[in-house]
Amino acid sequence: MRVLVLGGIRSGKSHHAEGMLAEAGAVRYLATGPSPDGDDSWSVRVDAHRNRRPPHWSTVETSDVATQLHADPMAPTMVDDIGGWLTAAMDRRDAWTGGSVTADVEALCRAVDGFSGPLVLVSPEVGLTVVPATAAGRRFADELGTVNQRLATLCDRVVLVIAGQPLAVKEIR
Repeated sequence: MRVLVLGGIRSGKSHHAEGMLAEAGAVRYLATGPSPDGDDSWSVRVDAHRNRRPPHWSTVETSDVATQLHADPMAPTMVDDIGGWLTAAMDRRDAWTGGSVTADVEALCRAVDGFSGPLVLVSPEVGLTVVPATAAGRRFADELGTVNQRLATLCDRVVLVIAGQPLAVKEIR
């Protein structure tokens, strides 16, 4: 079962996604966000996520999600989050000012499509907000919207979390 969990900032999407794998035993948690460095409020957020996870879950901090998924395509896995992954890919490819993340998106989609174990992907939903005021912000929103759409087609389920409440968007029975 592959599930895409979407939601806004502080919507409860990560907490909901964690609950989806609570019975899976050992879970590989792929954390895509940067490690906090001098940002106290970011450190608090990262610590809250860490402290909420069961101690038997393993955490891998990585921006190379495709390689991690290919490495063990059967292990119950949670990716939190696709927005962090995309930010790192855009940095690597200089996509903020014209570079392309197409190859990265294709690699991620191939890895998700080939994944056979339980997989929960968490991603910000960008379609419910104002159009960003900067060119870089619009580029990120456009790219993330496209990635979310691609992942939604590959997933068996898509859930939108609003105010901690999950809404089924797509269900394959």
